[in-house]
Parts: sequence; C-alpha cells; structure tokens
Amino acid sequence: MKYFIALFLLITLSTTAQSVRISGTVKDDAGTPLELANVIATHSDTGEMESYAISNTAGKFQFNLPSGYNYSLVASFLGLAPTTRELNIEKDADDITLDFVLLPAENQLDDVEIVYEMPVVVRGDTIVYNTDSFTNGTEQKLGDILKKLPGVTVSDDGEIQVEGQTVSKVMIEGKDFFDGSSKLAVKNIPADALKKVEVLKNFNEIDQMRGLGNDQDNVAINLKLKEGKKNFWFGEIQGGLGDGEKTRYLGSTKLFYYSPKGSINVIGNTNNTGDVPFTFRDYLNFTGGFRNFNQRGGTSFNIADSGLSFLTTQNNRASEISTNFGAANFSYEASDAWDISGFALFSDNSTDFIQRSLRNYIATEATEVNTETSEQRNQLGMVKFSSIYKPNDKLQLDYDILAKKSEQSEMTDALSIFTDSGNVVTNPITEEKDNNPFSLNQNLNAYYTLDEKNIFAGFVQHLYQKEDPFYSATVQQQPFTQILPLDTNQSDFDINQDKMIETNKIDSKIDYYYVINDKSNLNLTLGTTLSRQNFNSNIFQILDNGSLNNFVGDSLNNDVTYKFSDVFVGAHYKFKTGIFTFTPGLTLHNYTVSSEQLGTETSESEFKLLPDLYAIAQFKQSESLRLDYQMTADYTDVNNFAEGYVFNNYNRMFRGNREIENAIFHSARLNYFNFNMFNFTNINGGLSYTKRIDAIKSQTAIDQINQASSPINSNFVDEVLSANGRFQKTFRKWKANLSGSVSYSELNNIVNAQPTLSQNFTQNYQGSVETNFKNAPNFEIGYNRSINNYENGGLERIFYTDRPFANVDVKFLNGFTFTADWSYYNYYDKDDTTQNEYSFIEAGLRYQKPESKWEFRLDGTNLLNVDSLNNDSFNETYSTTTEYFVQPRILMASIKYNL
Repeated sequence: MKYFIALFLLITLSTTAQSVRISGTVKDDAGTPLELANVIATHSDTGEMESYAISNTAGKFQFNLPSGYNYSLVASFLGLAPTTRELNIEKDADDITLDFVLLPAENQLDDVEIVYEMPVVVRGDTIVYNTDSFTNGTEQKLGDILKKLPGVTVSDDGEIQVEGQTVSKVMIEGKDFFDGSSKLAVKNIPADALKKVEVLKNFNEIDQMRGLGNDQDNVAINLKLKEGKKNFWFGEIQGGLGDGEKTRYLGSTKLFYYSPKGSINVIGNTNNTGDVPFTFRDYLNFTGGFRNFNQRGGTSFNIADSGLSFLTTQNNRASEISTNFGAANFSYEASDAWDISGFALFSDNSTDFIQRSLRNYIATEATEVNTETSEQRNQLGMVKFSSIYKPNDKLQLDYDILAKKSEQSEMTDALSIFTDSGNVVTNPITEEKDNNPFSLNQNLNAYYTLDEKNIFAGFVQHLYQKEDPFYSATVQQQPFTQILPLDTNQSDFDINQDKMIETNKIDSKIDYYYVINDKSNLNLTLGTTLSRQNFNSNIFQILDNGSLNNFVGDSLNNDVTYKFSDVFVGAHYKFKTGIFTFTPGLTLHNYTVSSEQLGTETSESEFKLLPDLYAIAQFKQSESLRLDYQMTADYTDVNNFAEGYVFNNYNRMFRGNREIENAIFHSARLNYFNFNMFNFTNINGGLSYTKRIDAIKSQTAIDQINQASSPINSNFVDEVLSANGRFQKTFRKWKANLSGSVSYSELNNIVNAQPTLSQNFTQNYQGSVETNFKNAPNFEIGYNRSINNYENGGLERIFYTDRPFANVDVKFLNGFTFTADWSYYNYYDKDDTTQNEYSFIEAGLRYQKPESKWEFRLDGTNLLNVDSLNNDSFNETYSTTTEYFVQPRILMASIKYNL
C-alpha cells in the first residue's frame, strides 16, 4: 500500500510543481468591491481552463497558475461588462497582483453567456456548477459528479448534502425525477448527459409561499442537460455474466427523454450480484412527495409498522441477494395552466441471511448464542399521480394520490443455546413471518393570493392503511409458561398469531398570512388531525394432529378501536432586524384520545399550549447560525393501547396499556453553516439536545431469555445530547475532508420491577484527502474510527471499529479506465472477547473507444472473499454482538451500450 501512495504523491507533485499566486480585487467603476464576481484563467493558445476564483465580500480573489505559460484572465459580474487581461508568466516569476474594474454592460445577454461558462456561478440563492469543469471522464453516474463539486457530499445511501444541508428534491430541467428521490437520481442518471448542476437554496415550489415561512433548510438540485440530450432518447443498456460460487448475471436499462412539454424516465435492473436499487428501507422512507403538513404544530402522532422486525441487510450485504426492479416516471405540460406527472415502481428482492449473535442479558446475566438461517422475500410496488393547476398568479391547486402495496415473507431456522446459572439449554426454532400491507395516501392543497398583503393556503391529507401480519414460531422449549396456556403433550410447541391493523387518518389545516411589510408577516393556523384505528389479534397453538388450540381470554386476544383527535389553532410572527430573523410561535391544542376494548370505553381530553422558535443570524450570504426549538406532545397509536399480548419474536411478547398518556419532548438544535467561495472552504456543524418528560417507555419482565413488555409513562427524564461537524477545503486539485459526530444519551427503563439507567456514548470520526486531476490518476485515502460505549445496569461494553480506506481511478492508453475501492475493518471490544479483521476490495476495468457508444467491463466485488462482518447494539435488556455472512467473491464481464 505504501508504494501506491508514494507513486501517487510523485505523480501529483510533478503536476503541481512551480506555480505562481495570482491575487487582486474586482470593483465597479465607482470603486465599490464586488462580492461573488468571477475570475477565470484559460490558456491563451488552447482556451483550456486552468483555474478560477470567486471574490469575497471585499472583492478580493486569488488562485495559483503554473508558470511558463500565457493566460487570458476574464473577470465578470452580472449586470456589468466582462474585462479581459492577458498575462505571460515566466518560469521564475514572482507572485502577481491584478485588479479589475468592470463597467456597465451594454448587452446583458452577452454578459450572461460569459458568466454562465464559469465553473461556479452564484446568483442569489442559486449556485450553478459547470460539470465539465470538475470531471475527468471517469464519472459514470450523477453521484460521481456531485462528489467532486465544492461544498457537496454524497453518502453511501444516496443522500445528498450541500453545505451541510440535506437535499430534499432532485429535478431534471425543472421536472421532478421520481418525486425528487435523491437515491434513484444519484445511482441512475448518467454523468455524460449533464451540463450544469443548479443548487437551489431556500427552495419553495409554491410561488405565493416564498419568503413567508422559513425555507432556509429546504435545498433542491436541478440538473441541466447537454444540448444533444434534449428532445432525444438517451441512456444506457447493460448486460453481463460472471461467477461467484454460481452463475451470476446482471441486466440494466436506463432510458430518459426530456422536452419542453414533458419527460419520461425508465429504469430497470435484474441481478444476483447484491446490487439492490431499491431496498425495503427505501420503500418505508419513500414518501412520494408527501410531507408532514404541520411540522411546527407541536404534535407527534405516527402510525407504527407491524412490529415483526423483518431482517435488514448490513451495509447492503447479506449471504445471498437477488433483485428485480422496474420503475417509470413521466411529466407532461397539458396546458399553460395544468401540469401532470406520475410514476410506477416495482421491486422484488430475495435475500438469504446467515448470522450468529451473542446476547448478554443484563437483569438475569443469562447469555444466548443464536445461529440462524433466514430466507426473505420482499415484493413491493407503488403508483402515484400528481396534478398541478395554476390558472393565474393568484391561485394554485395541487392534488396527489399514492398507492403502496407490498408482500413480505421470512422463513428462519435457528438454534438458540442459552446459559443461565450454569444450566445450558438448547432450543431449535423455526419462525415464519408474513405481512401484506397496503396504503393509499391522498393530498389536496390550495394556495390563493387575495392581494399582496393577504395570502391563504389550505391542506387536506387522507391516509388509509391496512396491515395483516402473521407470525408463527415452532420451539422445543416451552416459552412464557405464566402467560400461554400451551398443551404440553406435544412433540414441540407450534405457536401462531394473526393480527390486523386498519387505519384511517385525516389531516387538514388552513394557513392565513398577513404580510405586514417586506421584513415581517403574521401567520395564523387552524387545523385538525383525526385518526381511527381498528386492531384485532389472536394467538393459537397448532397441535400434532393438526387441530387448533385457540387461546381464550382477554389477555391473549385483541379487538380494539382507537381514536385520536387534535384540534389546534396557532400563530407565528416572523420578523427581521439587522442580520437576525426570528419566528416565535404558539399553538393551542385540544387533544382527545378514546378506545373501545374489553367491553369498556375510555376517553380523555386535554388542552396544551406548545411554543416553538426559529431564529437565524445571517452573517453573510453563505454564513449563518440557526436555532430551532420545539415543544412537542408525543402521542402513541393503537399498538401501545391494545392490552392483549402479541408476539414480536420467539422470546418477546408485548401488551399495550390503555392508561398510557402522552409524553412531552423539548428539542433544541443549533446549526452553523459557512461556505466560503473565496478559498473554497466548507464548514458546518450542529448541536442538538432532547429532553423527554413522561416518555413512553417499556416495562419489561425477564425470565431467563423470555421477555414480556408493556408501555408506561416513565417518571424519569430521558436526555440525548449530540454534536456533529464537517470541514472540507479544496486546494486547487486537492480536497481535504474532516468530519465527526458524537452522541450521549441517558435513557430510563424498568426491568424486572427495577429502574435501570442506560448510558450510551457513540463517536465517529473520519478524515480523508482526495484529488481531482484532469489527466493524472485520482485517488482518495482516509481513515474512519468509531467507538460505541454502552453502559446499562452496571455492565459496560465498549466496541471499536478502525477502518482505513482508499480508492483510485486511472485513465490510461486510449479509452481504458481502472477503478478500485479498498476498506480494511478491525472490529474489537475493550475486553478482548470479540475481534474480527477483514478487508473489502472492489475493482473494475472498462474500455470505451473514444466517440464509441460501446463499453466493455470487467468487475470484481469482495475480491478477498471475506466471509462475514460484524455489528453491535445495546438496549435496556441486553447487549448484542452479531456476525453476518456475506456474498462471496464475484467476477463479472459485461457490455454496455450508450444511447
């Protein structure tokens, strides 16, 4: 490894030798310094760009240029005529100072054209990146380009951040790409189709609503296509075969069409190489454009899932993964006033899990070694249609309908060996989980501007959801002897559970904005949330002869109707003074919670006044400090009210509590953002604090490894304090990255009638250096360290993971590109009872003749044939260390055709 690093340093140092610093100021004809003016340096003979700069608040700029060449320097600013200076830099030249004076432009169009060719242009709340200025031809997808842009980061899960803020929407030519999904965009949009990346800060799709609320946290990206990609189909088709303990295959299609009137996007993928375009976690998180309509209202009421805890992949890895995925998205401008759009998406994933876990139970000091093999299948689909009608500048009507359907199944064979007080018990287990959830979400919004002082907005959202989870466990050891009346005269215990949860939920509100002046407005809100849930469950035993042993009694059956109502009125006042913007608010709620179960009815109603505050200190256009405080009333759904027992796992049962009350959360966030275009430094960080009063927590009784839990309102206060920070700086073709995050929590629970305090302290730090040369090889080298410290009931466990990593991409000969990605993991604990070391290497070699549409590829994953990876977790009941087995080495040969 050290020889590779030395080679790269030698190459890169040779490319950066002997440069001259160019600095100066840009002013207008009145002598006023111009902030965000652009200065670009190109070679006089070839016109190739060498470097560029953007002036700061004092109009200063600076960059370095290699000596021994002639350059043309152009300074430009919107509304002013560009000025050109010719510069000859001798090989032994000293640093040079140049000042520019820009005069009023006679032809604004010419001015815009010159500015638009800059690598980075800042226009108010919009940053425009010219992609060709940052790419070298090795980029394959949008994500590869975004990672090279100053101030932009992309996570492994496809989340995009700009200057530390998460991008909420991705568009192409102003049209939503699958309702703004960043992951689908990052992984699928071809890099060679893109001309510009526009970052839209303070983003709001509704013209009437811009500037009324606090849009500082809303960031969108709009992608501009190259001229040859408009009004034509473009994309790629790929197919391949390979080997990895069995025949491996992949097939992929990505087709795109964009015109001024509409767009069509088609994505397809089938493979058994472990590449999952759309996971079940993505499905759960994918809102389809639906958002929390009353984020600052102070109420938290969420509909929970089935509670069956389906297995999920670790770092998108498992023992075996195969997938079939297809999606299509369209938009169409039906008229000047009416736009329609929609998408359909289907995914079929089959996953095999092999894992071995060690659990240490805190209260009983029992240990359990569990080895299990699972086969899981997730079939999911969603369809959405959207309509936007805007007959004039004063009125806009939006309608959306989204249907989601999935079929989940999981079969598990496990062997549980637990030790308690010196006794070793072996328990073979067979589990089956099935769930077929369906949901239909509809949304109707209306925005009306009466005049420049009075603006109205109305929102209505309806959710229908139905789940029918089925659970079955066959065990040899009799579980929950005090709860389940099992027939013990059987060869084993075949326990089953049927459950059904049906939800109808309506959210509606009306906002009225009175614009006092250009620095202040008043927002009045009237709204309601109404929810009704039906919950049914029953537990039964299947006997050896096939007959059913139906358990009777209120404790093992549920038939519950649960209703929740929130009627609220709120007021927010936004005002600016100097660099500060304040938005204090108060919301008065009337909450009603009622239930029907066990032949009785309960109902409670109460009023709550909940404050919130959002404040901004805008030091500069790209530097701000933001404070966000909210007091939230947290209400549960029917799952915590149903008092009959339900199974969550072979050794976990849960029953609700109709006496449960709401919790109160106090949350505060302080975030700092600073993106300095003068020296290309991006700094952002944040502090957050949450205090939970009367938190809804679990009261757990443990017998050996069997757990029976129910919710209670804790008399103790839970607290969570976390901090994060990121530093990123670009030095010409080099970029340095530093990031870190820490979190400390004190959480209280009750286990076996004894209060327990869980103290968790997690840390993650990472640093890396990367290059972005046009012709020389590019690489990134870095180091990541994570520390997880769990302390509960006097038991402390500390886990460490050290991960150095490196990646490289090299262009050579005429059309060849080699890429490689390496990560080394050293996972261990403080007590030296757990240790695992492994490395993952992925590499690819591709060839594409210049100007050819064909590309030939050889790819390898898990080249060192690693068997497994590790993970650790901790809760109030036990600590867990798990080993997950992963797919073997896979070698693939494929051919891609670019349309």
